[in-house]
Amino acid sequence: MLNLQRVAMFVAVVEAGGFTAAAQSMRQTKAVISFNVRQLETELGVSLLVRSTRRVALTQAGEVFYQRALLLLKESDALVEEVQTHHGGYSGELRISTTPEYGQAKVIPALSTFGKLHPKLTIRHDSSSAPINLISEQFDLAIRLGKLADSSYRAALIERFEIVPVAAPEWLARNPISSLEALAEAEWVIHRRLPTPREWQVIGSDRETRDLTITGPSRFMTDTAAALMAFVVQGCGVGLLPEWLVREAIERGELRHILPEYRFPSQGIYAVYPNTRHVPAKVRALIDFLQEWESNKPA
Repeated sequence: MLNLQRVAMFVAVVEAGGFTAAAQSMRQTKAVISFNVRQLETELGVSLLVRSTRRVALTQAGEVFYQRALLLLKESDALVEEVQTHHGGYSGELRISTTPEYGQAKVIPALSTFGKLHPKLTIRHDSSSAPINLISEQFDLAIRLGKLADSSYRAALIERFEIVPVAAPEWLARNPISSLEALAEAEWVIHRRLPTPREWQVIGSDRETRDLTITGPSRFMTDTAAALMAFVVQGCGVGLLPEWLVREAIERGELRHILPEYRFPSQGIYAVYPNTRHVPAKVRALIDFLQEWESNKPA
């Protein structure tokens, strides 16, 4: 049977990049860490690490074991937390990643309320639009927008939202758009993290689905919705953005919704979390809380 403490020491060596740093992080001696990792290799019958005077590196077997070890330790922590929750509520640290825009607008207010309900719980929020590895970066869950790609993670739908094409009034005065053909040929600001930013399907007022292929120039490209919106407000072209993000700008007259009689496909907001046997109770509780939070908010 695997010794979880030895597994944890092995993971610490990998993540710290060496035995000395791992010993410091775990408040152990280097000799203790080295002995336990060697014992783990003996029990498994394989070498997990290639050791040199400057660094350690994973063997092929070590890489496979490291990924599974992360899941094993996470499941172990989840099981302990689940048992302890019955006695004292949620505690420990909850790590969550969101996109900057959705995090600031919607998740942080919800996290603030959730944290007040569970005062023993420490919440660590990271803001990034870049893809993350929940396991190796040790996140409990991530909130991600759009169509969810096939993934080894689990996902729970939080809510759905509409995306709308918008442009600055001054830009539209110079570049009027009155048809889908004109919209396709217009200059667009592109979100470069989208898998197919130029290929869309729209539904008209007659409920017929039409293909929309953007053929116009795109001199401006960016990787966040906030930056894309800023380019559009500055009159750089058309942008396709979440309705919840541009709603106030439209009300202020800074942006205008183009061809509102056509609807782009609605997008999902998902809570994504590692596919482990034991989902931590605090993660499940937060997902349920976010779903209820969004369903109870006024439109």
